[in-house]
Amino acid sequence: MSSSVSLAAQAAGKPLVMALAICSAFSASSLATAQEKQLESVVVTVSRMPKIATEVLSDYAIITSDDIAKSGHKSLVDLLQRQRGLEVVRNGGPGASSSVFLRGTDNKQNIVLIDGVRVGSSTSGGATWSSIPLSQIDRVEIVYGPASTMYGADAVGGVIQIFTKQGDGPPAPTVSAGFGSHNTYKLEAGVSGSHEGFRYALRASHDESDGFSATKPGAFGFNPDRDGFDNDSVSGQLGLQLAKGHDIGLTFLHSDLKNRFDNSATFDDRSSTKLASYGVYSKNQILPNWTSQVQVSQSQDRVVSNMRSGRTLFDTTQTHVSWQNNFTVFGTDILQLIAEHRREEVDSTTRELIGARTTESLAAAYQLKRGAHLAAAGIRYDDNSQFGSKTTGNLSYGYRLTGALRASASVATSFRAPTFNDLYFPGFGIASNRPEKGRNAEIGLYYDNGKSQYSAVYYRNRLSDMLVNTTVCPIEQATHPFGCAYNVNKALLTGLSFNAAVPLGDFKLRGAFDLQDPKDETTGRQLARRSKKHGTLGLEYGLGKLTTGSEVVFSGHRFDDTNNRNRLGGYGLVNLYAHYDFAPGWSVFGRWENVFDKEYELARTYNTVGSSVFVGIRYGIR
Repeated sequence: MSSSVSLAAQAAGKPLVMALAICSAFSASSLATAQEKQLESVVVTVSRMPKIATEVLSDYAIITSDDIAKSGHKSLVDLLQRQRGLEVVRNGGPGASSSVFLRGTDNKQNIVLIDGVRVGSSTSGGATWSSIPLSQIDRVEIVYGPASTMYGADAVGGVIQIFTKQGDGPPAPTVSAGFGSHNTYKLEAGVSGSHEGFRYALRASHDESDGFSATKPGAFGFNPDRDGFDNDSVSGQLGLQLAKGHDIGLTFLHSDLKNRFDNSATFDDRSSTKLASYGVYSKNQILPNWTSQVQVSQSQDRVVSNMRSGRTLFDTTQTHVSWQNNFTVFGTDILQLIAEHRREEVDSTTRELIGARTTESLAAAYQLKRGAHLAAAGIRYDDNSQFGSKTTGNLSYGYRLTGALRASASVATSFRAPTFNDLYFPGFGIASNRPEKGRNAEIGLYYDNGKSQYSAVYYRNRLSDMLVNTTVCPIEQATHPFGCAYNVNKALLTGLSFNAAVPLGDFKLRGAFDLQDPKDETTGRQLARRSKKHGTLGLEYGLGKLTTGSEVVFSGHRFDDTNNRNRLGGYGLVNLYAHYDFAPGWSVFGRWENVFDKEYELARTYNTVGSSVFVGIRYGIR
């Protein structure tokens, strides 16, 4: 392992040579017999419209409903932990506060969408991951790399979009029930279908667990009690075709999470998190070459905590109006024009945070296809009432070397807006803080013959005006005696990301490996809670109605703090799962997490799940 890491590290300075060497390792016979016509899977998030996957220039990953069902995962955070380019942090067990790092960027430097509706906190920044129920998710798309041209502020590391189920065909009910370690229960039910232009899909679920102590002895506020959770959630999509090419619809998701955490040795600390997203849309084929889509949406991220020190409230409401126009030009090219309005409103028990800001945006993008050549370009202007205007852009080019092999390269800029905490939190925020800025360049090779998939990507993302918590505040020292958030640092995120999935008879081998260097250039230190290498390796066996699999999730060491004094050791976890269809529509599933009961930390002095089992039964046609 060490020799391969060393070789990759040496090659990091020559990414194109490295990528070509990997592709040359593919057998000549495999390339010669590649299918010229690819399986036409579709990606939506990259260009905000359905696009054939083989024509997408950005690096991406898709988690299908079948992947979710067979894996037996209980939470979205656990599901994302096995994906390439992603690292997760959780302050305790399922239901606890969690973060997701994408290509070495912070949780605040990525955008999360639910059916096109942006969700997250304007105070802490980023999504409240523990409140997004996996039971409501049908599909996940992960877009790696800056996407500010399409989505505006905060898409520095990428975008993760969650899709709930759509209705199609005759009525199809689904039910599921499961039980596992720590008295964990899951109950789900739903129905979906369509009739004479009307589509519907509704789901409801209840999850709960007694859990275990979130913290370890010696931690601040350590309490040996169990820190469990319970979550109730519903989601739905309703759509109606008024006429051919004219559709209206409604999407919604509502989640209520109640969990316990440790902040006092003698008090039962609790929090309640409400996540809600609602969207209404109209899609219209105005002309044969002109499609218009208008969406009005709103999301809420509300966290109420009850501790010995008192009650706290952090409540974000985002209202979003977008108008997107797609024009087909020159037969195969696409011109996109987008206008958007977003309003963020914050309510809090911390009075200084109460307020609102608006962002007005205009964007244009062009996608070109000429034989084996693919290209895309875009520009966006965002004008924020709080910190002013920002302009971002991107330029991408791809070339099909064969029907199965393509190469691409891109450059893009991005920015992250300061959160309300960065600006106004007492003793921390500075009202004059500016947005962080990012400049990314990457090159990649992708191979997909419909059966085997390989990819190798090198990226270099330079961040400036990074907002960090400095111990000595350079301004307003009297009101910030212990430091503040300030635009002081620069960071360089470089990495090589490899992915492979290969069928071997009745087996399927998959693996991913990320070799990265997320470094604070101002201090020369490794960014907190991010490793220099991490990955997964899995082997799945499928024969008829039975699917079984094993996987290893591994990571190198990390540091829990910006000064790199508190080291978190590397780890390797072994998981097993199985899925069996025992009757039409009926299946049983099971998952054994952390088989060897490995002790490890994702955050210092916080416990992680030991060896645990979850089994269930499901009815429904996937």
